[in-house]
Amino acid sequence: MFNKKTLTYLGYVFLVLFATVLIAIFVKSANIGGFLQLMESKTFDLRQSISVNSGYKKVNKDIVILAIDDASYEYLLTKYGEWPIPRHVYADVVNYIEKQNPSVVAFDLMFVKSIKSSHQDDSALVKVIKDNNNVYTSMNFDDQPFDVRKPENIDNKFSVKVKNDSGIKFSKNLTFTNCRTILPQIMKGTNNVGFINVSRSDDGILRKISPFMIYQKDFYPYLSLMTGLKYLEKNEGLKVNDKNFNINKSGDLVLENRLVPMDNDGGIILNWYGPAGSFTYVPMYKVIKAAEDKKNTEFNFKNKIVYIGTTAVSLYDTKSTPIDKLYPGVEVHATFLNNLIDNNFIKKVSGPINILISLLLGLFIGLLVIRAKSTVVALVTTVITSIGYIILSYYLMKIFNLWIAIVLPMTVISLAFVAAYIIKYVLKSRDFEYQYKLATTDGLTDLYNHRYFQEQMIMQVANCRRYNSKFSLILIDIDFFKKFNDTFGHQSGDAVLRQVAQKLKRNVRSTDFVCRYGGEEMGIILPNTDKNEALITAQKICEAVAETPLRLANDKESIVTISLGVSTYPQDGQTPSEIIDIADKRLYYAKEHGRNQVGQ
Repeated sequence: MFNKKTLTYLGYVFLVLFATVLIAIFVKSANIGGFLQLMESKTFDLRQSISVNSGYKKVNKDIVILAIDDASYEYLLTKYGEWPIPRHVYADVVNYIEKQNPSVVAFDLMFVKSIKSSHQDDSALVKVIKDNNNVYTSMNFDDQPFDVRKPENIDNKFSVKVKNDSGIKFSKNLTFTNCRTILPQIMKGTNNVGFINVSRSDDGILRKISPFMIYQKDFYPYLSLMTGLKYLEKNEGLKVNDKNFNINKSGDLVLENRLVPMDNDGGIILNWYGPAGSFTYVPMYKVIKAAEDKKNTEFNFKNKIVYIGTTAVSLYDTKSTPIDKLYPGVEVHATFLNNLIDNNFIKKVSGPINILISLLLGLFIGLLVIRAKSTVVALVTTVITSIGYIILSYYLMKIFNLWIAIVLPMTVISLAFVAAYIIKYVLKSRDFEYQYKLATTDGLTDLYNHRYFQEQMIMQVANCRRYNSKFSLILIDIDFFKKFNDTFGHQSGDAVLRQVAQKLKRNVRSTDFVCRYGGEEMGIILPNTDKNEALITAQKICEAVAETPLRLANDKESIVTISLGVSTYPQDGQTPSEIIDIADKRLYYAKEHGRNQVGQ
């Protein structure tokens, strides 16, 4: 059914796959998976950094960050003498912005109860939030002990329903036991409150945002998700029930015609646009001054999403991200928002597909190494394949927002390269042994052949001369073999040769060399053996052959005898030919004097 070449290739494939599976089992058992995942996250960071530096991705100009930057922070402290500032300031700013009809105004600030805030200031802020249904504010969840802060029940109007038809399991990091609520008047006066929690990876880098958090078994939406849906509804006519969400079987958050890919732990992988400061920034103090001077045309907020948040380093609202170690939290929210508007989130290729890709690459490299005649060619091709795959993975992320693994495929390629070379070495060693056996072994009797016999004779003489030692030779001839062939046939003769050969091998040491000298003649080279020892061995062999009938080709049995001649170096000669000649003469002496004996 299959030819030999096909079977050989199938064998190579099996060996490479088997080696790869063994390596994979080792990696899993050694708990290296966590390390590989960490390294994979670093490759994501590198791809994102290169991508943003290329200028391929552009921020949405409709997103404006009204920043409490270092200059604004100093201005506010000078003007108001304290932080937090009076809340009527935020109310004045919102009233100023609303005159230009923005799409959304969102606070990345939490207006918690404060004894320093007057009732009048709080009322001004509450009023502006209640009067404008496009103004959103924030709260967050935490795990503070109950004796520090008693958990509060949040009005159901802030929670949402999430129908999860996928295999996504929201991680424990997204479930909280406590919350930090904001002014009760705000909570009563508006539905536009979203959480601003973020969840970092194990290495402290923020790569994902969850659109939902879980508190007291209910789901609550992310602030940027709410503001993004508001913007899309107003500008693109997107109609999404912002109280009922659905995650489909593929793990996508369904937002009408948008499918937002979610990771297995309930997070959404952000696609970054650039280092801190990439978005349109407007310093807070300039807007405050413009509001005071009633300069309504100084800034353009029409149809914009205005995010109000802190960027001042002293206010310490910075995150470590793949593209910047000090990235303002407000820009993290803006990044999610921008991804949502552009439908530009990163989709991570599933684990089984990454494993399949890795196995295919490993198989390709393994077969390449095994079949390549040159190590340099195999190495260069492996390096080119690896570099090509890494470049491909970069462009897939940059252009198509696909995150395919790099570390696992590169690990499998490296291990497949090593495993294939080990397999190749083993195969070559076995092939060498096979070729050597063909070159030195008689095919019929499985004894060493005449060529090997002559080489060993030369080596034994040389060794004995060097170390002043002895060796002996026994030459053997099957008695009446020609007549035996004529009587029983050549197949029976071949059977007798094989059985006699096995008798000889069983009755000598493992260090002795049993060879087919030619025809029915055989020879045994006995290293470090004197004449008396050789004669004893020869007599034992002679009796062993004669005492057991041999099975012939036609299932008959027959007694076979042998004649033997013994010679020893250096008593009987100084060269291989002299040693052989003496043993041969004694062999013929045995044949002439009745056979079935050792000639003297």
